Amino acid sequence: MKTLAKLPVTIVTGFLGAGKTTLLRHMLENAEGRRIAVIVNEFGELGIDGEILKQCSIGCTEEEANGRVFELANGCLCCTVQEEFFPVMRELVERRGDLDHILIETSGLALPKPLVQAFNWPEIRNACTVDAVITVVDSPAVVAGTFAAFPDQVDAQRKLDPNLDHESPLHELFADQLASADLVILNKADLLDAEALAAVRAEVAEELPPAVKVVEAHGGSLPLNVLLGLNNETELHIEGRKTHHDNEDEDHDHDEFDSFHVELPEADEARLLNALKDVVGKHGILRVKGFVAVPNKPMRLLLQGVGQRFDKHFDRAWKPDEARVTRLIVIGQELDHTAIAAELKAALA
Repeated sequence: MKTLAKLPVTIVTGFLGAGKTTLLRHMLENAEGRRIAVIVNEFGELGIDGEILKQCSIGCTEEEANGRVFELANGCLCCTVQEEFFPVMRELVERRGDLDHILIETSGLALPKPLVQAFNWPEIRNACTVDAVITVVDSPAVVAGTFAAFPDQVDAQRKLDPNLDHESPLHELFADQLASADLVILNKADLLDAEALAAVRAEVAEELPPAVKVVEAHGGSLPLNVLLGLNNETELHIEGRKTHHDNEDEDHDHDEFDSFHVELPEADEARLLNALKDVVGKHGILRVKGFVAVPNKPMRLLLQGVGQRFDKHFDRAWKPDEARVTRLIVIGQELDHTAIAAELKAALA
């Protein structure tokens, strides 16, 4: 019988589109017999990331996989720990004799520090420990400055007044995700030349504790012995990591962020991408992700976009009883839901 030692937990955080889900998929596909439970914190109304993860081959039936992926769809983990996180963790604690590891993917808008602090609660601390906080960085986005809502304007302000380095809430979030990290992955490093990658390393280093390791990756592909078994017990020293939100009197919120879903009919791939690039530029959209029904294609197209950059591939066949519709999550700030939906529908008409 397995001894009920503390169950290690890895928290994967990072900004929108950095590659957190891809990293988790890689870890599950290379689990090598490890029994891993997954908590997916999805920002938005559709369970896009949770559905992606459920497709991974993790050595169990579909029914068992559905029971091992906990998808929290009503906001950041750090905002909902009382309502959702604790009941899920309590269930996993009861099953810890059947598990080897827990992976938690936070929303791209989540602050990791309050989540780590939750592991000091009496109900959790005797059963689980934070093996590591892994922060995934979208290296090309850092070079482009797209962790800020309006990078050109923020950069102009920063040049005029050095004290405004963290004026953007997105930049503060980026810095806070790094401040909580035990390991930083510079993802999509293959898309940058040596000079640009060095600039990313320098910018990331400004926000990191000295002991934090930084590694480069493409598609989150790293050996599991680099990612798991780090034994950091992060919850024991998280209070010493200073972040921009430490002195807030009230729980932080994400009112500056907005997300909604759009349902569209079957769409020509090229026309849809052109339409999306137009609305992204016009409305300041941060992220688009979802599934596309392409006419005469038996496979469903998985689409994920950060700014003007879109990644896509056919992920699986449409099920016989599944409606062939296009469903997208749109994430940004102060979005005009009606106008964006109308423009997309008009472009595809």
